[in-house]
Order: sequence, then structure tokens, then C-alpha cells
Amino acid sequence: MKVHSAIEELILSYDEIVEITKKLANQIKNDYDGKRPILVGMLKGCVMFFAELMKHLDMDLEIDFMDVSSYHGTTSTGKLIINKDLSRDITGRHILIVDDIVDTGITLQGVLELLKERGATSIEIVTLLDKPEGRKVEGIYPKYIGHTIPKKFVVGFGLDYDELYRNLPYIGVLKRSVYEK
Repeated sequence: MKVHSAIEELILSYDEIVEITKKLANQIKNDYDGKRPILVGMLKGCVMFFAELMKHLDMDLEIDFMDVSSYHGTTSTGKLIINKDLSRDITGRHILIVDDIVDTGITLQGVLELLKERGATSIEIVTLLDKPEGRKVEGIYPKYIGHTIPKKFVVGFGLDYDELYRNLPYIGVLKRSVYEK
């Protein structure tokens, strides 16, 4: 496999991502048997993981998406900004938030509070990557974690730097020279 010249270290190959996603899907199928959850993808980074996960979820489910932020540039505003909201009422529903990476937890904390206020019966998080060293808030614990990574700047399979590298079919550490210009 040819690795992009901006990548200094490969974290997960495509084949590894597929295997991880299959295991997550099996856990989710067992836990949500008969519940018909709504998978809520956190745009934009979730798209590739979301699509891969859905391929392996042989169960009744619905999907929706949110595009939210609590940042302006690289600074947290402390306020949830909703660019795209859910298209349905979630009162009494089981929600499974699908995210590419859980890092600081700031945005997810706001989303969790919002979905609870809207009356969801249950809310859980599935993430391809978990970066616990990056947490800035307490209480953000994804139930389904694909792979735990150290505090490194990763891109690929939906993750980006300045909207680039999302399309890489693997996850790698971005060279410092690329983002420290």
C-alpha cells in the first residue's frame, strides 16, 4: 500500500479498520437487538466510518446526521453551534452517535446534553478512534471504541487537516511540517 507523503506513521490500515468496524457492529447488534436505533453521524469526519459501520449492521435502524461545533478556528467558544440539525423527533428513541474520533469531548458534551433535552431514551457513542489523553471535559466515555490512540495528529478515513486527507483509505499521523507552517 502506498502511503501519502504527508504521513509519517501508519496507525490503521484499511483492512484493520474493516475488522475493527465488524467487531463494533457485532457488539452494537447484540446490544440493540429489537430496539431500532437512530444512528446519528457527526459530520463531516464520520462519513467513511459511518458508511463502513452500516455495511456490517444487519439490523433495523434509521440514520440521521448533525454538523455541530463548539469551536471557532482552534478556540472553543463554549457554545454549541449547530450547522445541520437532526431531521426528526427523537423523543423516546435510542440514539447511537457515530463519530470518527473522540478527542477533547467538548462538542460531544454539548450534543449529549441537547439530545437528552430532546427526550432520547438512551444515548451512546461509537467511535473509530478514542484519544483519551486529549479530553478536556469529564464524563465523555464512548461505549464502543474501535482503537485507542495516543495524543497525535491523525488524518485519513474521514479525519482531516484543513479539509484535506479525509479520502485516505487508512489512518496515519500527519507530519508536523505539514501543519506547523
